Amino acid sequence: MVLHYPRGVAVVAVFLSGLAGFVDAMGFITLGGYFVSFMSGNSTKLAVSLGDGLVGTALTGAGIVVLFVIGVMAGSFTGRTAARRHRPAVLVLVTILLALAAVAHLVGVTAVAIALMVLAMGAENSTFEREGEVSISLTYMTGTLVKMGQRLVTALTGGERWGWVRHFLLWSAMVLGAALGALAHRFLGLNALWVAALWAAILAAVLARMPPPLATRR
Repeated sequence: MVLHYPRGVAVVAVFLSGLAGFVDAMGFITLGGYFVSFMSGNSTKLAVSLGDGLVGTALTGAGIVVLFVIGVMAGSFTGRTAARRHRPAVLVLVTILLALAAVAHLVGVTAVAIALMVLAMGAENSTFEREGEVSISLTYMTGTLVKMGQRLVTALTGGERWGWVRHFLLWSAMVLGAALGALAHRFLGLNALWVAALWAAILAAVLARMPPPLATRR
């Protein structure tokens, strides 16, 4: 949960949520209704397409889901290999994938660019992996909104007053990032992936300057 992280790390998580929204909006526009980071939506669309007999559309959704899982695996493997430098290592991977996606679009292979975007968003979710589990949701907000609602009840019943704020900030960052992604896509198309790659690179540099998590220190 975000609540148990130092303030600096929590701020980076908010910016990462914004990055996910930024990339997801561009992918959604390009794919005409499929997401590159929100797999719950893709799974529902996959199922509906199957029910409607749209096998080709369903296969597209299934392919995206598979790529996303592979991205998660790549991020997790990278992080575990890096040990103490887990977080910046994962974001370096995300940066590389987004930069390669930008290059792929530049040379006219947009399908490859989309695949790399999906891989990058899957990998991003491994940034805050703790004991083999994701501890901060970065590319999907349902769980975050549930936690926010629960924290609001806690605040209203005499408990911690501001525990809901960080969850709200994660959600708000994704919404704002998606709005910026849609705007960037309008003017730059998928060339805005260079902005996303720079965004990820800056956050990787910030995390690299922070102390590693206590669990991984020697």
